[in-house]
Amino acid sequence: MTLVRSIALFLLAALAEIGGAWLIWQGVREHRGLLWVGAGVVALGAYGFVATFQPDPNFGRILAAYGGIFVAGSLAWGMVVDGFRPDRYDYLGALICLVGVAVIMYAPRDA
Repeated sequence: MTLVRSIALFLLAALAEIGGAWLIWQGVREHRGLLWVGAGVVALGAYGFVATFQPDPNFGRILAAYGGIFVAGSLAWGMVVDGFRPDRYDYLGALICLVGVAVIMYAPRDA
């Protein structure tokens, strides 16, 4: 159950951070206005809270592992929301990042 919870929290964190950054991008770069920017700031703030619910108590480990989730999630977001077409190196890089996440977060450790 802890593994499922951890993965769900990583996905929720990615949604909040990537979505928040995208909203700010839309508000500023696409001239959609301050409401978009404000929504992005709120989403980015929510990301900071979501990360605190990870079962592992180590801030550095959580944020390091989340970096890999962010890489893969950003590519996925671009595909779904912006029609981005990753190439094989994008996929390979994302896979390497996700393997790193698995090693950092879920490798067996001595208690």
